[in-house]
This record gives sequence, structure tokens and C-alpha cells, in this order.
Amino acid sequence: MATPDFITTLRESAGHQLLWLPGVTAVVFDDEGRVLLNRRSDTRKWSLIGGIPDPGEQPAVCAVREVQEETAVHCVAERVVLVQALSPVTYENGDLCQYMDITFRCRALGGEARVNDDESLDVGWFPVDGLPDLNEFGVLRIKQAMTEAPTWFDTTTSL
Repeated sequence: MATPDFITTLRESAGHQLLWLPGVTAVVFDDEGRVLLNRRSDTRKWSLIGGIPDPGEQPAVCAVREVQEETAVHCVAERVVLVQALSPVTYENGDLCQYMDITFRCRALGGEARVNDDESLDVGWFPVDGLPDLNEFGVLRIKQAMTEAPTWFDTTTSL
């Protein structure tokens, strides 16, 4: 994942210490009910599309932007399906981050799904009953996005 310029600037003074950052995830469905996934270049694993909002950028706008940048698919954010503080992540260079993820259900409007930047090795549409190996993070978000249930949030007090 490309590191946004504002985080690079923060790291110059913060070093490797924990940064608490916003994050967004997009669960994008097409008219056939398939979900859009990318195989990430950093982990080589299939994943939902996501990223970090730029300072002042609205989370839904960020979700739509990330989908377009990474997959060339145009979409619209329909609703928030999940909000969750994630566990801290330590990157290979020693940087420590923790994300507050806001997951959006999105609807594809057009564009041909393809690798559109260096963050993805592959991009594709998958039926929800035929997903590639996907972590619990992705499965939970897809299941929640398929329902009309209220926004899901974690009520535990610690990670």
C-alpha cells in the first residue's frame, strides 16, 4: 500500500511510534451481486479495497476514490455497514499503526475491473458463494454489507 504524503511527513517527527489513523473499506457489488476484490501486491492475498483518507477528505469519498484508483471501477457509496477499531499493525520497516475502519457498501456504476495501480496484482469480481481465500476481516464485512441490518460496531472495551 502506498503511504500517503501526510503520513510520511508525520513519520519524520513521530518515528516508528503508534499512529492512530482513519481507514476505509469498500464492499463493492455489481448488478449480478458479485463482490469486487483485489490481490494486494504487499501481501499477495485477496482483499477488499481500502485505504486512508487524506486530511479533510470525507470517508465515503475516499472509499470511492480508492476503488477507482486500484481497480478502475466507478462506484457510489450507499451506506456505512461497519465501524471498528482494528488491532495495531507493525509494518516491515517498524512503523506502528492502528486504524479506525469505516466500511461502506458500494454499488458499481461502470468501468472495467482491472489492475489500475501498483497496489494490486490482480482484480476481479467474485460471487459471494465462490470467494477466494479471504481473511475474517473481509468475510465479516461482506456478510454485513449483504444485509439491511443497522451499522455493526464492536462493543468490547479492548482489543
